[in-house]
Amino acid sequence: MDGYALLSQGLEIVLALLLAPLLGGWVTQCRAWLLNRRGPGLLQPYRTLHKLFVKESVVAEQASRIFRAAPYVVFGCMLLASAIVPTLSAELPLSRAADAIALVGLFALARVFISLAAMDIGTAFGTLGARREMLVGFLAEPALLMVLFSASLISGSTSLSATVGTLARSEFAIHPAMAFAGIAFTMVSLAENARVPVDNPTTHLELTMIHEALILEYSGRHLALIEWAASLKLFAYSCIGLALFFPWGVALGGSPVELLWALPALLVKLAIGGAALALLETLSAKMRVFRVPEFLATAFLLAVIGMLVHILLRG
Repeated sequence: MDGYALLSQGLEIVLALLLAPLLGGWVTQCRAWLLNRRGPGLLQPYRTLHKLFVKESVVAEQASRIFRAAPYVVFGCMLLASAIVPTLSAELPLSRAADAIALVGLFALARVFISLAAMDIGTAFGTLGARREMLVGFLAEPALLMVLFSASLISGSTSLSATVGTLARSEFAIHPAMAFAGIAFTMVSLAENARVPVDNPTTHLELTMIHEALILEYSGRHLALIEWAASLKLFAYSCIGLALFFPWGVALGGSPVELLWALPALLVKLAIGGAALALLETLSAKMRVFRVPEFLATAFLLAVIGMLVHILLRG
């Protein structure tokens, strides 16, 4: 393992920690502009995290160790997932040890812990949110796997670094399979990150909320870790989409100059992606909870169709 790989991995982790809250602030700012409103500043997520970290955490008397450990586990899973995805460079030590299946497993592990923690206290809202969260995960994770498998068929490997390297080095071409996979990935990303039309991250209405119902009992540093983990999840999904469908700009060689040029390319792509997400949320309406299975089943079918199209065209 050379120094360049360690440098790339370290930069990936630091950028994920720093840029994840900024990405959430940028999406919120763009939504406010589109709605002709004056939204909070770009640095508001950092102020919120600082405010929560300095506050005392209030924990219920009947809370078990799962409730106390869940924020740290969820934060660790999201940070590790962000470190696996090749955002700046394809030469990542962690990418060699974990492939696309392990990446989906990290998302699933975080979901299990946050759901168990929500049910641990015994409140009605926590149990309701945990059931809805597991329903979304039960349908979204297979769809995400199919999307990643559709991309891996092109490179012949489930390693994200290998897939990104193959797509970035190949000549520009329109892959029908990737078109289906891109639509499916967008639908899964909206569901997994509690965005409109599946969920509304700004609501506390008990009839519609999913993610917010899971974290109502948290406060202080525990809530700060969960909010930071949610930002890291959005950052990780954004980087997965950019790596699979817009891999240009990722450093493929072992040159620090390529790594230096990859940073502004990543910032530009994240800015465009955040604005597109805000536009999509503004044009969409919140769907009923009972329509979410149909929404995610459609994403799964589109991802499967993408795999079949690739196999048929290659054959």
